[in-house]
Amino acid sequence: MTWVVVPAAGRGLRARAVANVDAANAGLDDLPKQYQPLAGKPMLQWTLERLLGHPAITGVMVALAADDRHWPGWQQLLGKPVLTTTGADDRAGSVRAGLTALAALPLPVAAEDWVLVHDAARPCVSASEIDDLFRLGRDDEVGALLALPVTDSLKQADDHGRSLANLPRERAWRALTPQLFRLGELAAALDQARAEGAVITDEASAFERLGRHPRLVPGSANNIKVTRAEDFALAQWLLARL
Repeated sequence: MTWVVVPAAGRGLRARAVANVDAANAGLDDLPKQYQPLAGKPMLQWTLERLLGHPAITGVMVALAADDRHWPGWQQLLGKPVLTTTGADDRAGSVRAGLTALAALPLPVAAEDWVLVHDAARPCVSASEIDDLFRLGRDDEVGALLALPVTDSLKQADDHGRSLANLPRERAWRALTPQLFRLGELAAALDQARAEGAVITDEASAFERLGRHPRLVPGSANNIKVTRAEDFALAQWLLARL
């Protein structure tokens, strides 16, 4: 069985660049992105339920902002535990806080145990993607992440927002989540990155900078990250069909 760390301490300001219609109609457009309504539920609830609905997932540890006033107080969803800890100002710090909290449980997650890390704003992850990640990642010496090969042309821009040239896309992948690593190794990689002042945008990058190469597991284009306001409509459409 495997626990999931969900960093949810951010404010999601890009999602409010254009109003989320459901949130605006409800007078909630100042809510952090993860709490904005999506198909009748807070987006974070969809995300947690997608994870906890998988039979191999034990529970979730959600890293919240210290001043979070919107957390609904969930202690269980779908009959599985939902625990919380205080996150940090950045993603890597929030993930690290989640790992520390898991290791301190009464029945602690051991350093050699696998943990998942998943974005709070990815409510459309599928059970089949998680199946594939477990199947391929648990046999890898480093770990694995869901990812999607790039199919669009990639452009290099100059300082003025003009196209300079195409960039090769043959080996380019978009990183998705969940990402799967052993708790102790992930904690150590994040600690080293912070000590050396490195910016970590996802967990795999903490390993890559150490010369370790996680496995890329093909994910689904439906596993979108709700980043901008217009993504809410697409996520709602997808959730109705998953």
